[in-house]
Amino acid sequence: MEKPGSYIKRARDLEVYKRAYAISLEVHRATLAFPKMEQYALADQLRRSSKGICANLAEGFAKQTHSKPEFARFISMAMGSCSEVDTWISYAFDLGYITQAQLVEWLQSYAHIYGMLVNLREKLR
Repeated sequence: MEKPGSYIKRARDLEVYKRAYAISLEVHRATLAFPKMEQYALADQLRRSSKGICANLAEGFAKQTHSKPEFARFISMAMGSCSEVDTWISYAFDLGYITQAQLVEWLQSYAHIYGMLVNLREKLR
């Protein structure tokens, strides 16, 4: 995950944060092309849940100086957002808003991010 001996000063330094941020930007851009009627429904849900991963990591990381269990709780919430994204991605594909290639790429990316979150949470125990 992180390089041994490297110092993590903020959530943005975490590899899982970097990956989640990059894919959330891709998801955000893609959802801008969804039909207008979906901009405040499916597209918004997809954008929020994808960004929620980074937001939860950032908030939890900031609280870890006071409580490692609190950071673990926020990682669990990020895992929930990751699972939520999977659901919205499936809807987007089934409704014809994203391609098969996007579906596969995004699902693989979020599965990897989920695994990284599990590993990070385990390191806190």
